[in-house]
Amino acid sequence: MACHVHNLELPGSSGTDIHDVTSQVLAAVGQSGVRAGLVTVHTPGSTAAVTTIEHEPGVLEDLRAALERLAPQGAHYAHNARWGDGNGYAHVRAALLGPSLSLPIENGRPLLGQWQQVVVLDLDNRPRRRRVVIQVLGEQCRGD
Repeated sequence: MACHVHNLELPGSSGTDIHDVTSQVLAAVGQSGVRAGLVTVHTPGSTAAVTTIEHEPGVLEDLRAALERLAPQGAHYAHNARWGDGNGYAHVRAALLGPSLSLPIENGRPLLGQWQQVVVLDLDNRPRRRRVVIQVLGEQCRGD
C-alpha cells in the first residue's frame, strides 16, 4: 500500500474563512497514482475544521449563519473566562465540524458529488496561517 503526503498552508483573517481545497485534493490524488484507497484532509489545531459543501456564495453564507446560531460569537464561554482570548465560539464550532475528512478513491479520483467541494474553515477570531495535510493511501496504478 502506498502513502503520499501533501501539505498546504492557507491564510486566515479574523472571520469565518472558508477555503475551497478541492483542486489541491484532486491534484494530490492524481500525483499519487493511487487508483483505489482513501484520501484524508486534516487541519491540525482546535479552531479550524474540514468538511464538504457546495462552494457557492449563498450556501456559504447559510453555513456561516448556521454556525452563528449553533455557537454564537457573543455568547458566554468558559474558555473565554479562563483564557481571555474571546475565541471560545471557534473551539466549539470546530469541534462540531471536526478537523478531518476522509473520502474513498475510486478509479483514481476522490468520490465527490457534482456540487460537492472539500473546504477548510478557519474559525478563529484572529488571523492565522493554517496547515492542511492531505494524505493519500491506497493501491498504486499498475499501468492500466
